[in-house]
Amino acid sequence: MVIMTTTSSLPFQPVLERIAEEMERTPGRGRPADYIPALAACDPRRFGMAVAELDGTVYGVGEWREPFSTQSLTKVFTLALDLAREGDELWEHVGREPSGNPFNSLVQLEYENGIPRNPFINAGALVVTDRLQTRTGDASGELLDFLRAESGNPALDFDEAVAASESEHGDRNAALAHFMASYGNIDNDVPVLLGQYFRQCSLTASCADLALATGFLARHGVRADGTRLLTRSQAKQVNAVMLTCGTYDAAGDFAYRVGLPGKSGVGGGIIAVVPGRCTLCVWSPGLDERGNSVAGVAALDRFTTLTGLSVF
Repeated sequence: MVIMTTTSSLPFQPVLERIAEEMERTPGRGRPADYIPALAACDPRRFGMAVAELDGTVYGVGEWREPFSTQSLTKVFTLALDLAREGDELWEHVGREPSGNPFNSLVQLEYENGIPRNPFINAGALVVTDRLQTRTGDASGELLDFLRAESGNPALDFDEAVAASESEHGDRNAALAHFMASYGNIDNDVPVLLGQYFRQCSLTASCADLALATGFLARHGVRADGTRLLTRSQAKQVNAVMLTCGTYDAAGDFAYRVGLPGKSGVGGGIIAVVPGRCTLCVWSPGLDERGNSVAGVAALDRFTTLTGLSVF
């Protein structure tokens, strides 16, 4: 593997280079998400990783500037955008507890009266997208504008082929949305909501883009331009839910190994936050049985071990 690096001599770069070398020697990198045909052909041994400091300085290795399908990573940003608008009222419609079930499970919704356990399982993300759609009229457009601004990359965009692929294979998400609508927990027409949801999940971005875009959570709610998106308390809330719920039903193991708020996506990306210090994004498409990047989790584990940076 060719390791691409920045020219900076600051300490994060050698750590990233060491991690990339270790990942290159690691066998067993999982399998890409084959239930989304547009993702199934990805090479599971591809790898990129970036770290962004609070001032926007970015370090990277591997394919850290290669765009990939963000999938559920966008749920963090949609949550922040809606929370900034409606505050604690959001939590009347979606919980903050780990689910203990797969991310697309229908099981808990019935005995919890259509209130999803947390914003990062599919049902919860649908509720958050629905509420942002009600408040903006274009939830995916609001998300795109935000990510372009925070990453400094105006070329960020959705992949319409991926969105179409997800829509064609989106019966489970449609079932979740209709079920929650039957409890009055969805405001918009389900087809409109699904179109917005599939579009936001199809966004492509690089590790560098996403590390920069996540920076507001390390800056306790302050955006790249110095304006405040979230209160300090709201930023803490988002980070807390990432730590306890951000990696599907493997969140406990992720907290144990990595010790950082994180959010994974089935495109192979993981974003993570070191509050007050930096943000990270790692990408490798090979997934474990719970939908998390095998090399991504291992790389973040090594990062916190080598640097000593953790919330614990």
